[in-house]
Amino acid sequence: MHFVSSVGMKKIRVKLKKRLFPADLAEKLFSPPEDERKPRASMLRHLTSKIKATGPIPVAEYMRESLTNPVTGYYVRGDVLGPQGDFITSPEISQIFGELVGVWCISEWMGAGRPAQLQLVELGPGRGSLAADVLRVFGQLRSVLAEASVSVHLVEVSPALSRVQARRLTGEQSREADGEDEPVYRRGRTTTGGLPVSWYRRLDDVPAGFSVYVAHEFFDALPIHKFQRTEKGWREVMVDIEPDEPERLRFVVAPTPTLASSTLVQADEKRNHVEVCPEGGVIIQQLANRISESGGAALIADYGHDGTKTDTFRGFKGHQLHDVLASPGLADLTADVDFSYLRRMAGEGVACLGPVTQRTFLKNMGIDTRLQVLLRSCSDPATRKQLIQSYDMLTSPSKMGERFHFFSLLSPSRLAEPKRTEGLKMEKKSPAQLPVAGFTELSFS
Repeated sequence: MHFVSSVGMKKIRVKLKKRLFPADLAEKLFSPPEDERKPRASMLRHLTSKIKATGPIPVAEYMRESLTNPVTGYYVRGDVLGPQGDFITSPEISQIFGELVGVWCISEWMGAGRPAQLQLVELGPGRGSLAADVLRVFGQLRSVLAEASVSVHLVEVSPALSRVQARRLTGEQSREADGEDEPVYRRGRTTTGGLPVSWYRRLDDVPAGFSVYVAHEFFDALPIHKFQRTEKGWREVMVDIEPDEPERLRFVVAPTPTLASSTLVQADEKRNHVEVCPEGGVIIQQLANRISESGGAALIADYGHDGTKTDTFRGFKGHQLHDVLASPGLADLTADVDFSYLRRMAGEGVACLGPVTQRTFLKNMGIDTRLQVLLRSCSDPATRKQLIQSYDMLTSPSKMGERFHFFSLLSPSRLAEPKRTEGLKMEKKSPAQLPVAGFTELSFS
């Protein structure tokens, strides 16, 4: 079974400087509250027991256990999003973000020739804010969707977050499946429009059909392997127990090649330190196969780079940087997405666009126009100020504007040149393809 994490939602936070104070003071400052000590000890005990039994574990295994362990995993234990959680995401900052993603979904549905079916599939839906904003756009453009059969499919590993999403999208109109092994573990209908909503633990279980897939801050939370170039070749970075402090963990470099270091690093790799997310590669291949066979598109938005960065593995707690090896299960863990790796894993069956910066994508989608419309219809000074501040947070290069990137998978036919048809007296082209919104500057009249 392929692991599918909840959103990786990592967010803009204040960076901490490296600790420059004594270890005993650091222990006091970073000690968790009383009610958090028991689960932290439980996860730490679980990890140290595993290491004692099998030896140092890969970073991917440490990350997977810390985030999605069914008992004490970070994403499994409750609602960790929003101002009171450990991070806040773009859909929580402004409704405009989700609205523009909704416009993108409909644009790609139209670009594909307005199929009779439209499945909105979101990977790691967080609190359901993005899906709610997208569905509001669907409702406003109901006349455009016309007779299309629209349904919502959410891939969520966290039972706690699925309940939050259900309340947001369906009110009380959802119910859990009778058996734990059911592919659809929750069903409901949206409070507006009555669209069917289904929850799954795996992308594999989502039914085939024309779909628009959305993954916002999802891939950055999937487990990564870390590799270091040495004089003897590539070696994997592992997590081990600190010899003199059995309650602390440390990074070590494997003395000999591992299966991962022998298979996951590209032969022509120029960097000295590399992070590879094989589970992200598997999911991209699944998306590519689905788009190739049933049509559709995928929109991925995340922290990331195009094969240039090295060590990006980091932790967040309380909106601040946090030691990745401290408080396992109680802090968010993330690594920047390598879009060059996703492009390579997608293969030749789909077309890839991007990555482009969030600032570029949102401006191409018309965020400036949308902001002006909202400001013209708003007379409350506080609300106007909030709209402007949210816009700045989403688009400013020093904030989210250039830290997040958008990447898309499309059917190759979506970008094909218009076919020429020959008549008796003239040669003419069939109608030109619609430009791909967000990745092309659109004009508004």
